[in-house]
Amino acid sequence: MASYLVTNYKITNPEGYSAYTATVGATVFAHGGKILVAGPDSTAIEGNPDPITVVLEFPTRDALQGWYDSPEYQAIIHHRTDNSEGSMVFADEFVMPG
Repeated sequence: MASYLVTNYKITNPEGYSAYTATVGATVFAHGGKILVAGPDSTAIEGNPDPITVVLEFPTRDALQGWYDSPEYQAIIHHRTDNSEGSMVFADEFVMPG
C-alpha cells in the first residue's frame, strides 16, 4: 500500500533553504519515492495554509519511514527545519472497506 508525505510550509530563510532543494530530490528517488506535488504557488481554498505544498509518494510506509530516517536525509533535514515553518504528516493510501 502506498504511503504519502504531505507538507505545507513557508520558507523563512531562502538562502539557507536552497541547500535543501538542491539535494533532497536525489534522496527521495534513492528510496523509491516520487515527487507528486512540489510548488510555491498553492491556492488557499479554505483556512490559512502556507504557500508551499509538497506531496511525496512511496511504495510503502516502511519505504517512507526508511527515507525519512536515512543517513542521507538526516544529513540535510536541518536545511529545511532551520529555514522553514510548517507541518508534515505521513498518510497511507485509502482503501475502500468492504
